[in-house]
Amino acid sequence: MDVPEADLTALVAALRAAPPRAGHVRVLALDGRSGAGKTTLAGRLGRLLAAPCVSLEDLYGGWDGLAAGIERLVADVLVPLAAGGTPRVPRYDWTARAWREPRPLSVDGGLLVVEGVGAGARAAAPYLSLLVWLEASTALRRSRALARDGDVYVGHWDTWAAQEAALLAQDDTRSRADIILRTDTDSPHAGLPDA
Repeated sequence: MDVPEADLTALVAALRAAPPRAGHVRVLALDGRSGAGKTTLAGRLGRLLAAPCVSLEDLYGGWDGLAAGIERLVADVLVPLAAGGTPRVPRYDWTARAWREPRPLSVDGGLLVVEGVGAGARAAAPYLSLLVWLEASTALRRSRALARDGDVYVGHWDTWAAQEAALLAQDDTRSRADIILRTDTDSPHAGLPDA
């Protein structure tokens, strides 16, 4: 997935123009279904913003943990930020199938990127300064996800997709997004504001 520099600049400008809603911190949430390109974009934006990134993959706690991951995002990251504290980010080890020691999260620069399915859930919405929905075709998303996670994901794709569908039916995240970014067309900047 290649997002042009001009589009990255527009995303950064939109975030900086948005009010902080988690205490003094502006939170950029990148949401979308599995394989839409959230992790790749989060890495680029994190470097560009010199901002830490929280990946919901660390918070899910396994293949059936989408809803619990959202609860952890709110309770362990966003609420402490809003209260002016130092969040401790849970970290799930997918190989060992066990929780590791949470890591403290320093957001000295006042910017945070959160990425993953559910990053823009209704429960998180009061703390988000900017919600970006990433979208791609099912075939491309599946191809990307399986290329990234290999055979580990194959047996879980349908279970995970069902959780995504239930969350989207309940929260309608796409319709609440500030920006919708297609990641499978020649025009990935659809939905971006003018820089």
